[in-house]
Parts: sequence; structure tokens; C-alpha cells
Amino acid sequence: MERIWAPWRMEYISSTTSKDEKKCFLCVDPGDDVESLVVGRQGKAFVIMNRFPYTNGHVMVVPVKHTGSIEDLTDEETLDVMRLVKVMSAIFREEFKVNGLNIGINAGRAAGAGLEDHCHVHIVPRWFGDTNFMPVFSDVRVISEHIQESYEKLKRRFVEKVF
Repeated sequence: MERIWAPWRMEYISSTTSKDEKKCFLCVDPGDDVESLVVGRQGKAFVIMNRFPYTNGHVMVVPVKHTGSIEDLTDEETLDVMRLVKVMSAIFREEFKVNGLNIGINAGRAAGAGLEDHCHVHIVPRWFGDTNFMPVFSDVRVISEHIQESYEKLKRRFVEKVF
């Protein structure tokens, strides 16, 4: 049997096995933005890196309001979320030279939501040839760039684009 060492996964495993009441990981105080990998904030929404990405640069656009239902968002909150989706789409095209983007919301566990209590929009950068046999045969994803490197690129471009 082949082994792929991924010690960073322990953080994820530990966080999902505890039944203790924890603070929502998407309810990030602005003072914790760097540690939490928040790319940037605008209005009533922010962009945060997915610590367990599908591809390089996978982010989530999140309303500041803690709610699991998009129907509970005000029009202003919804607009701020979608503005950031547009900003990040442009950044991915310019900085990461993507061939496409998967942009979506998983609303409810039956729809695949891993976190039901705080709605968010996933933006997954895609390139031709970015998939291989690893997920099919071994349920493993290969991420070719360190998350910190992706974060620094996205944060720099976010500041340039928004401010």
C-alpha cells in the first residue's frame, strides 16, 4: 500500500471529530484576518481561503452575518457577497490565468454543505488538465502550490483591486 503523508490534515480531522460547541470558523474577527487567511473584506462580506482546498487558490466568499440561509441575508449583504465574487473572479483570471471557475453555494447537507450554519460561496479555480487519476483511485487531491503562497498572491491583488 502506498502512503501519502499529509500531516496538515490532522487539524481538519481534529476539528471535525469533537462534538464540543465551537465558534464558527467563518465568524472571523477582523483582528484575526491573517491567521485565518482572510484575503480581504468589503462591506458586509469577506473572502477567506479554504484550508482544505479542492484546487490551488480555492476561496469562500462569506457574509459577515452568521446565518445558514441565503434568504436571511439583506439585499445589501447579498450584493456585497456578489461584488466580492466578481472581484475574485477577475483576480483569478488575471493572477492565476485560470481557464474557468466553479462558483457555487451548497445549501443544506443534502446538497453537500459541509458547514450548514454559515452560508458561503465557493470559488474554485480550474485549469485544463488540473485533474488526474489521484482522486479516482486513492481519494487524494494534489495541490501544487502552498496555501500561504496562494494567500499572499490573492491578498496582494485584492488590495490593488479594491483599494
